Amino acid sequence: MALVKAVSGSKPPQFAASHSFNSRKIRNLRYDFDKWGCCFSLLAAHIATTTLENDKNPNVPFVTLHQTDSKGFHKDLNLLPKPLTAVDLTSSPRDGSKVRVAYQGLPGAYSEDAALKAYPNCETVPCDEFEAAFKAVELWLVEKAVLPIENSVGGSIHRNYDLFLRHRLNIVGEVQLRVNHCLLGLPGVRKEELKCVVSHPQALAQCDMMLNDLGVLKITAHDTAAAAHSVALNCVRDTGAIASSRAANIYGLNVLAERIQDDDENVTRFLILAREPIIPGTDRPYKTSIVFSLDEGPGVLFKALAVFALRDINLSKIESRPLKQRPFRVVDDSNEGSARYFDYLFYIDFEASMADPRAQYALGHLQEFASFLRILGCYPMDRVL
Repeated sequence: MALVKAVSGSKPPQFAASHSFNSRKIRNLRYDFDKWGCCFSLLAAHIATTTLENDKNPNVPFVTLHQTDSKGFHKDLNLLPKPLTAVDLTSSPRDGSKVRVAYQGLPGAYSEDAALKAYPNCETVPCDEFEAAFKAVELWLVEKAVLPIENSVGGSIHRNYDLFLRHRLNIVGEVQLRVNHCLLGLPGVRKEELKCVVSHPQALAQCDMMLNDLGVLKITAHDTAAAAHSVALNCVRDTGAIASSRAANIYGLNVLAERIQDDDENVTRFLILAREPIIPGTDRPYKTSIVFSLDEGPGVLFKALAVFALRDINLSKIESRPLKQRPFRVVDDSNEGSARYFDYLFYIDFEASMADPRAQYALGHLQEFASFLRILGCYPMDRVL
């Protein structure tokens, strides 16, 4: 059987000792330069691994609309790539001609737009769920994955935060994408004719004012591209979709209205994931993402956050995940999962490179308070929308 051997990792950098905190713990702080390998013949066993908690999102079926007597849609949708699932990841062909980037959703999803912004000449690979995108990278079927982590209106995507600890991937970049929601319909249909509009629940909520003015019925779909696909496939003239203008081009729909979101400053932040970390530098602004847990005690969170303030490091994001009395599956350096109990997990993004001694000393100091600490990635900041 074909086996891709794991390459031994580089030695982690040592942090300089300081009299203000334990130097032994600083030396033990690891910068995650793990080298990956995998055995494709063991894929089925790998995928069959189950988590220790029932954390899967409720299944949201693709919306099914009543068909009419229309003779068909504008384009042959059967020619579009089908999303990968966790049970058929080995079926995807690969010719190595360009970077392959996984994303969640169907062709035309905003996640695909973000992937194309990050890698304009890439080959995008749709996946049915977020975890399938993680696994596609782990199993060497794609080089990168681009997944949403937060939206300026809808907030954080907690599912992807949890998946960081269930997989050993590294954050190597970020993409900030301005969302332009469009109202799509079949050719020849006016928006006043619509009685129903289908889209992802967040997209529907973000366009609430316009939809209320139209007086239409709101129908949820798995994602915005799936909504456009459903309208094109079922050819129901009185049903529209909220999706991107690129989705309209892909599925042969007309853009009935643009920028229909309630908040014009609607931005989604995506993270780029890879098997290997990038070497951090100081040539441009960098961001570092970490996750840690603390033992309970008065002022312990204040002390943990103070390690950054003391070194004049800005925190751009703080996210907490309550996990009391609930086992959480954490994958270790050997890519094997084990159950751990945490009261809370704190995810932090701070604006400093791991090549900066301030960041090294801050994390070494944080180790004094943290019962668990992992560096998720150090990567260039994306300020261009």
